[in-house]
Amino acid sequence: MSQDIRDFVTPSCDLLALGEPTHAIPLFAEIRNELFAQLVDRGFRSIALETDRVAAHIANDFVQHGKGSLDLAMSEGFTHVFGTVEANRRLIAWMREYNENRPPGEQLTFHGFDTQTENTSAPSPRRYLEYARDFLGLDVDIAGPAGDDERWSRTEAVLDAASSIGATADAYRLRAIAADLLTALRAREPRPVTPDWARAENHLMAGIDLLRYHRQCAEPLEPQDRYLPLVAIRDAIMARNLLDIRAAEAGRGATLVFAHNLHLRRQASTMTVAGTETTWFPAGALVGPLLGDRYTFVVTSLGRSGAIALQEPEPDTYEGFLQKHVTTEWGLLQPGEVPAARVRTDPTPRQGYFPLDQGILDDADVLLHVGG
Repeated sequence: MSQDIRDFVTPSCDLLALGEPTHAIPLFAEIRNELFAQLVDRGFRSIALETDRVAAHIANDFVQHGKGSLDLAMSEGFTHVFGTVEANRRLIAWMREYNENRPPGEQLTFHGFDTQTENTSAPSPRRYLEYARDFLGLDVDIAGPAGDDERWSRTEAVLDAASSIGATADAYRLRAIAADLLTALRAREPRPVTPDWARAENHLMAGIDLLRYHRQCAEPLEPQDRYLPLVAIRDAIMARNLLDIRAAEAGRGATLVFAHNLHLRRQASTMTVAGTETTWFPAGALVGPLLGDRYTFVVTSLGRSGAIALQEPEPDTYEGFLQKHVTTEWGLLQPGEVPAARVRTDPTPRQGYFPLDQGILDDADVLLHVGG
């Protein structure tokens, strides 16, 4: 086993996808920080995390320009509670220190590649559309059809089709407005693209994405059938954002992306929601075929953890084999070095750990195992 990611990155790689098997273990983010520092020495110049793309502009303002403060970057530059993760705070502080007194071409950039949604809530598109409108200097009423933000963000608007705003006349009016704004914005696209224009585009696309998400929420599906199309939309948005990020960073260096294994694997992901097995194509399955050997997927696994009460795996499982061979707290190896084994069955849904199986090992280019 190795602790140097540079031993596994091919010259063709420009998007290195580092997964984690659960969000509940801060150690994975700490290891990510260490690996990112190694990759920066190899020419990587950006990192993208599983957090909202628009919010991440605030964190990047601090990273690149020292604008605001570290506290502001963490409180407003992250979503999905990731701003409270201490390893993320250390990452942002380190990136700001690294960028100090470096020319723009050598500076590191922070990105989010997610959308501002959860399984039970999604915000109003109003402020995203208004940002693009104001950038264009147009006189368009968005607040009127959008109405109160709370009617979009309340739980019922996502979980109950009858309470959804997504198929109302107001929502369709906003979709028409958004389409007109996008046409106007594209017509004014500068060459080269300026940061201000790109920021307006990100806001507008986020608003369009939310309108799409809320429209799906209006579909009259049974509770057990509602999750699949919503998670599929989310991963499709993630995939597009990753491709856009790579287009923006192509002339500067490669990108490390960090998210859950299920978002980054090359094949379909499966999880059980409300007693129903749900299978969809994640961002990795959408981006991987387009990038070919420029996409590298690092799957991660966990042996044991006191933090989530995950016990030592049985010896005949994939994690059991790895526990016997890991000689340090964590290590990297080729997935082909792991023999066929049994999928461990001891993790509970509350722990949030998705164990290794042969399918995800076949998807991966590199395996990172944390002993615990």
